[in-house]
Amino acid sequence: MTKNNKIQLGKTLWDIADQLRGAMNADDFRDYMLAFLFLRYLSDNYEQAAKKELGREYPEPNAIGNGGRSSLSVWYEQNSGDVSAFEKQMRLKAHYIIRPAHLWASVAGAEEARDSGGGRAFAHQLTA
Repeated sequence: MTKNNKIQLGKTLWDIADQLRGAMNADDFRDYMLAFLFLRYLSDNYEQAAKKELGREYPEPNAIGNGGRSSLSVWYEQNSGDVSAFEKQMRLKAHYIIRPAHLWASVAGAEEARDSGGGRAFAHQLTA
């Protein structure tokens, strides 16, 4: 990427951020965005660690029967008796636990479902 392309990309991203934040103070907007980026980072790392830990038991993403849910959500549902042991192991390996309903994919999916009119069912999943 050339220097001019980087400058143009930076300007475009800044313009998008300005449109997204609207009348919100730039410092407040930064705090929200950093929190979302941190959640995304933790979620991605947790899902990678879970996939490594579960190996072949980890459901294929977008497999028929997932119903648009994350692979980890499907695994939790299919293996409810093993969740405690899995979370104990994940505390040792990843040093933290994120339940499937609170992963980035679920949070982002909740917003998409809300926008498309399916938010009630998904909101129930997030509060469960």
